[in-house]
Amino acid sequence: MNFNVKLEMDSLNEMLKKRGLEERGRVQKFIDSEVIRLCSPYTPFQTNALIESALSGTEIGSGNIIYNSPYAKYLYYGKLMVSPTTGSSWAKQGERKVLTGTDLKYDGAPKRGSYWFERMKADHLRKLIKDVAEMAGGRT
Repeated sequence: MNFNVKLEMDSLNEMLKKRGLEERGRVQKFIDSEVIRLCSPYTPFQTNALIESALSGTEIGSGNIIYNSPYAKYLYYGKLMVSPTTGSSWAKQGERKVLTGTDLKYDGAPKRGSYWFERMKADHLRKLIKDVAEMAGGRT
């Protein structure tokens, strides 16, 4: 008994595109937007500038969330950094600050504070994965 079978399939790129999984596609745009949105309640807040810097510094769909402010790293790691010459949190122009063991204190803590991305993932990663899988036509 012989069978003659002809299988026609879209290319890999076409299959990915149909599910929104191509590079910079709708799924990646959703992930980037959701990560920024979900991180916002965890991000240190005084004037909203840090949260706004994620919106202005990130190219939605790139897969890279960029908090584009000079103090973002300082706030993310949550440790006081000081001038090595004066010990002040203010440094002279061009002077590199040094890290101390002193934790920063945040308004709105404990929800707002250091490592906001890691803490957001601990609370929301499963739902984010479920939403992404559903958007791409899959399941978890």
